[in-house]
Amino acid sequence: MELDIKSLIGEATAYDKKQMLEIKRPKSWLKSVSAFANGEGGTLIFGISDDDEIVGLADAESDAEGISEEIKAKLDPVPAVNLELKEADNKTLVLLHVYPGLETPYYYIGDKQRLAFVRVGNESVTADRIQLKSLVLKGSGRTYDSLPSSYRFEDMAFSKLRSVHYKRLQHSFEDNEFVSWGIIDENGNLTNAGALLADESPVRQSRIFCTRWNGLDMTSGLGEAIDDVELEGCVIGQLQDAVSFVRNNSRKKWWKESDYREELPDYPERAVTEAIANAIIHRDYMQMGSEIHIDMYDDRLEIYSPGGMLDGKFIQQLNPFTVPSKRRNPLLADFFNRLGLMERRGSGMKKIMDAYKQYQHLAKCHIPEFTSDASEFHVTLWNLNYDGNNTTADNTSQKKGRVKEPVEFTKEFIKEPVEFTKEFIKEPVEFTKEFIKASRQIYKLISTNPKVSTVQMAVSMGLSTRQVQKYIKRLQDLHKIARVGGRKTGEWKIIDEEYEGFFDRI
Repeated sequence: MELDIKSLIGEATAYDKKQMLEIKRPKSWLKSVSAFANGEGGTLIFGISDDDEIVGLADAESDAEGISEEIKAKLDPVPAVNLELKEADNKTLVLLHVYPGLETPYYYIGDKQRLAFVRVGNESVTADRIQLKSLVLKGSGRTYDSLPSSYRFEDMAFSKLRSVHYKRLQHSFEDNEFVSWGIIDENGNLTNAGALLADESPVRQSRIFCTRWNGLDMTSGLGEAIDDVELEGCVIGQLQDAVSFVRNNSRKKWWKESDYREELPDYPERAVTEAIANAIIHRDYMQMGSEIHIDMYDDRLEIYSPGGMLDGKFIQQLNPFTVPSKRRNPLLADFFNRLGLMERRGSGMKKIMDAYKQYQHLAKCHIPEFTSDASEFHVTLWNLNYDGNNTTADNTSQKKGRVKEPVEFTKEFIKEPVEFTKEFIKEPVEFTKEFIKASRQIYKLISTNPKVSTVQMAVSMGLSTRQVQKYIKRLQDLHKIARVGGRKTGEWKIIDEEYEGFFDRI
């Protein structure tokens, strides 16, 4: 009989499996218990091999008792769980159901360690510094945007908030609303949300970098940006200015029908507004040195936002039509909703998809793409008017094109989740002054400490983590450096020693 795991785990959205109860290595399965409790819950099944073969447990009742004892002894605090014995193919399995915890973080304590785990995709991994802070906030019932900031309310002005409030709601923003909106707390302290709404917002990591690139790729060898701007200040103003940037760098086509004129924009403005608003609201503001990036190319618009999905899942493994809305910064979301800058109900991804669906009759209409990992979220919107001939660049990159075609609207897509991948043909890298300087610094840092992280590089180089990652990607594409080993335990290796000397000669 073929195993139906979904029938075993019921309503659980995540699961893990073990062939047997590893008594001498409890961390191998307790890390999943910690991760489930720190996240959305899940089920751990004992008695199933890695290839989903039902092997069962020789003494399931005794194993269930051992599981219960290990959880009580090695998890702090002890999460809410439920143990269940289940028969399958005349063999007995133990199902450990772990419920979402309210007292996060839930730590594994053993082997002289105290570690909290989280789910990233289908894995249970050790929580990093930022994830641990988020778990502490979650356990205290707080969010980043509701915390008191280090700035004084008296030093801030809110003219943008007041003007947008009056324009959209047709009445003035009263001083007593600063508390009811959560801009200041009950003690008069300016919250992080309030700092983000201030005219001259002092929160440096709230900036948005917008760039209109010349061609299909920023590394195509053309190098020049047609237009770029760095947005800062009130996040409401940033949303308006970012949408204006996209509009100003877009075109419209139209044709006349019998009784009306049909317009076709490069990008549906509702999709653009929703995507940028979601990036502002859902980004992880605890990631220092990283900003939102909006990159426009001839054929597409890409939006990068720091912070993966709140529950650790990967959006490319889910159906964006059915992903529920979960908000990392609920106060910010409420501000945008009250001002009519976004809707409260429903998933932002679904709204973006719906904005494109009205153009699905066009042969060149391709669905938006969403990808994420533990620390990043990416949205790609496709240019409805791009036909391969309206590039501002030469035809070199255009002829080579993209390895993978954009995904079209199909019944299969709407019915089933689709994993989107994006692979680009690698173009020659232009040796700009910035790239040469950054490469020299990266080589020096790797030579000194092969285990140096991109975050440490960013701090040392005075750049954002995002910028450093782009330079590293270029050097890897050129096969000049490589990453050997895993993300946590691996190290950098310089492949081309002569290339390092090349930077010293120019």
